[in-house]
Amino acid sequence: MRYYLLLLTTFLFSVTLFSQTLDPISWKANIEKETEDTYILYFKATLDKGWHLYSQKEAETDEIAPTPTEFTFNTTPETYILVGETVEPKGIEKYDNIFEMDVKYFEDEVTFFQKIKRIDKNLKTVSAEVFFSVCDDEKCLAPEVLTFDLKLSGEAKENKGDRSSITTDDENKSEALYIDIKGKEKYPSEEVKEKSYLNIFILGFLGGLIALLTPCVFPMIPLTVSFFTKSAKDRKKGTFNAILYGFFIFAIYVLLSLPFHILDSVDPEILNNISTNVTLNIIFFVIFIVFAMSFFGYFEITLPASWSNSLDSKATSIGGVVGVFFMALTLALVSFSCTGPILGSLLGGSLSSDGGAMQLSFGMGGFGLALALPFGLFALFPNWLNSLPKSGGWLNSVKVVLGFIELALAFKFLSNADLVAHWGILKREIFIGIWIVIGIGLTLYLFGKLRFPHDSPSQKLSIGRQILAILTLVFVMYLLPGLTNTKYANLKLLSGFPPPLFYSIYEKEAHGPLGLNAYTDFEEGVKAAKAQSKPIMIDFTGWACVNCRKMEEQVWSHPEIIDILKNEYILISLYVDDRKALEERDQFKFLKPDGGVKNIKTIGVKWATFQTLNFQNNSQPYYVLLDAEMNLLNYTTAYTPDTSEYLDWLKKGLQNYTKR
Repeated sequence: MRYYLLLLTTFLFSVTLFSQTLDPISWKANIEKETEDTYILYFKATLDKGWHLYSQKEAETDEIAPTPTEFTFNTTPETYILVGETVEPKGIEKYDNIFEMDVKYFEDEVTFFQKIKRIDKNLKTVSAEVFFSVCDDEKCLAPEVLTFDLKLSGEAKENKGDRSSITTDDENKSEALYIDIKGKEKYPSEEVKEKSYLNIFILGFLGGLIALLTPCVFPMIPLTVSFFTKSAKDRKKGTFNAILYGFFIFAIYVLLSLPFHILDSVDPEILNNISTNVTLNIIFFVIFIVFAMSFFGYFEITLPASWSNSLDSKATSIGGVVGVFFMALTLALVSFSCTGPILGSLLGGSLSSDGGAMQLSFGMGGFGLALALPFGLFALFPNWLNSLPKSGGWLNSVKVVLGFIELALAFKFLSNADLVAHWGILKREIFIGIWIVIGIGLTLYLFGKLRFPHDSPSQKLSIGRQILAILTLVFVMYLLPGLTNTKYANLKLLSGFPPPLFYSIYEKEAHGPLGLNAYTDFEEGVKAAKAQSKPIMIDFTGWACVNCRKMEEQVWSHPEIIDILKNEYILISLYVDDRKALEERDQFKFLKPDGGVKNIKTIGVKWATFQTLNFQNNSQPYYVLLDAEMNLLNYTTAYTPDTSEYLDWLKKGLQNYTKR
């Protein structure tokens, strides 16, 4: 479920060529005299809402991690020395659902300071450099370097570089970063599209339909409708009360989500904090195991009888609209032993994804509507009651099947805790293996080979039960490649449920995305495109770009897409956060359009500058289709989790290339 919830609330980006350069952070530097020869340098960063600047502490991991903030000073023993390290405030420390690790970051405003001691009495200016990258909940921008000149008088300004030091070689290399892109006017900007909450509402509705088939709810339908239609003075009044009863059922489940909106308004990230909390995930794991055992029939979970008795007495004594409301509330409590686990799945899935509070409201609304509809419809058409199947052993079979589903979901919560705490006990293949065992158990049960306490005596298997058993067996067979270390191990239909591909019992070797032949230098890629007469796809990516990895594992892995990327395009992957230094002969001073100078010393800075200059965009992932003569073949696009949309985009580029 988490996979669907995540996809249903993801933005499908189609960005413009000219207006997507993001600049969510600004810096100011200042210097303050403490004693005759000691000074404190202050560096204040102001961030737009939703953006994060990361701590100076580098993550101790080989996996994708945020870029740490780094300060460097042009200090020498003869001029001045640093007193201690650069100090940063406490910041926010928590598990980051994007990077899947504990991180420390800052938001809104943050000030760093560094104490220095002057050695040279004639020292007038101190130069400092800050290297940083910022991220929001969807993307990270390419790292930047800013240089400040701080006068010991207290004045400070950003050092844009000395143009007088620019050489002819610098000018030539700066000019080489520009490419003459043709056809921009043919591909106007695409509007940003957003998934509605309709799909999550439908998922909740389906959950409610399943709950209707449980022994706690199904027998209540004819009893309750008959009560309303027979107890009222006239049929019209009875019908009205039954419909009102259904409305109150719907309203009660929607109201259950309101506390999460209050929490979300107090702290927009609190739901994500809850979903990634190790202790809470362990509690969810235990609860779901208990729910599963209850569905298997080993014991019954019920709320205190005094609650339902008290509400039932109020419904009887009060009467009218208020009485109908208490009857609806009584049903919600009485049916909890069956609806609770299903609601728990909905709650856990919603809190594990973005926009949890609103998703939960739509999901609960769909769930409540599915429960409410039968009471209203059967009240309007009472003859339909005769067509309802009789209660029997099939209701218990529904509960047992739900028990197996709850058991599988329980291990998802244990996996969350394992990933957060880095225990390494539930690697991807182990998780999939557990699901295979659960799937085999469900298959054996549906074929009548396993029995539980409340099962009826063995009878002839129904067609529906046999079909469900076969479908379960097919699902188990689909899971089997997930145990291997092959290209088939990427079970993209379950993406988001098992641990990520790199969290594996197999040792993973570093290679290009999905084993594709990707050029990491633009000029080399263009030469290959000319030699092979193929179009180009530029993939602006990053080592620390999580959405880049999602695109590679979930979208590029589609057979048609990977075949097109492998055989039809020249793939050029440019890593904008690569801190590997360029060869000394390739380093240069870039002439910025604003008149400043930017030092191009690393691979990442070069390609980040290249992206901003030519495409007026600095976010990743970002994809461009070109021919070798720099003609655009389609509009540029960014994070596009819709496989069919991305495939159509690639095919359209090929069609336009063929026309040329």
